[in-house]
Formats: sequence, structure tokens, C-alpha cells
Amino acid sequence: MGGLDFQECISAFIVLFAVIDIIGAVPIILDLKQKGRAVNAWQATLIATALLVGFFFAGDMMLKLFQVDIASFAVAGAFVIFLMSLEMILDIEIFKNTGPIKEATLVPLVFPLLAGAGSFTTLLSLRAEYATVNILVALFLNMGWVYLVLKMTDRVERLLGKGGIYIIRKFFGIILLAISVRLFTANITSLIEQFH
Repeated sequence: MGGLDFQECISAFIVLFAVIDIIGAVPIILDLKQKGRAVNAWQATLIATALLVGFFFAGDMMLKLFQVDIASFAVAGAFVIFLMSLEMILDIEIFKNTGPIKEATLVPLVFPLLAGAGSFTTLLSLRAEYATVNILVALFLNMGWVYLVLKMTDRVERLLGKGGIYIIRKFFGIILLAISVRLFTANITSLIEQFH
């Protein structure tokens, strides 16, 4: 639990990389752009980083303040991810954007895609295993990668074409569905145990 450790940085990076899964979000981002909702890469990366770092340091405290435990928080996040996966698989719109902000940068891109219950829960569980500095290095590296992918979504679209994006969207919809189920089952068991 000491200072900077390359091995710990790499391990934490891989865990966060899998959870944040920005490549998996590409079809969602392109879909948002097709609906005419702007995505600001720089803004999205900054806000997501700020949220994740903030939650990393204040998450425990914040959840205790609202008397919510991590398990409940993760189950709530699982529902949101579940609904997003349904949108992708069934080609339906669940998250109607009727608010004043027509941009997609904040919702659903920053929350819950980049900085969602999955990332929050992962960050808090990583704290038990790794030194703070290593987790933060891993997080910042991931955010640099997120920024690059967000900047290049149009290029990715040209590379894959409409058909490719459609197939990837369906595929990642199922992946998201699986992640939501895993998040749900992993945390609902501990919730049920608490009630007994």
C-alpha cells in the first residue's frame, strides 16, 4: 500500500479500462450524434475525470450521508445500464431528452456511461487493494484514452461504416446487458444478506 508501483498501476488500469469501456460506448455516442445531440470530447473527459476523482475521495462519505451503501448504489446503477442496453438491442428510446440541455455530453455520456455506478463502485473497491497514487495514475491514463476515442468517433464511424456500427451496437448492447446483470447479481446478494 506504499508509493508508486508500476505493476499496481497496470492492474488498476486494466480493471478501469474494462469497466469504463469507452470503445463499447462508441455506438452510443454515434447514435447520440445522429439524433443531433452534440458531444464535447474535452468537456466530457474533464467532467468525468472530476466526478470520478471526487467520488474516489468523497464517495464513502457521500453515500453514508444519504444512508446508501455501495451495494444499493451499484444495484441502482445496474438498472440504468440495463435500460441503456435495452435501448441498443431493441432500437427503442427510453431516455427521452426533454430537458433544456440538448447536448449529450453530460447525460448519458458522462453519467452513467463514463462516470457511472460501475466506475464508482470499482474505484471504491480498488481502494481496498491498491495505493491511492496508483489508482489515480490508472484513472488519468484511462481518461486520456477516453478523450482520444471521443475525439475520433467520426473516424471510427467512417472506418466501420453504418452496417458495422449497427452490428457493434447490438453486440455491445448485449455486453452492457451482461455487465448490468453481473453488477446486479453481485450486489443484490449482499443486500439480501443484510436484510436477513
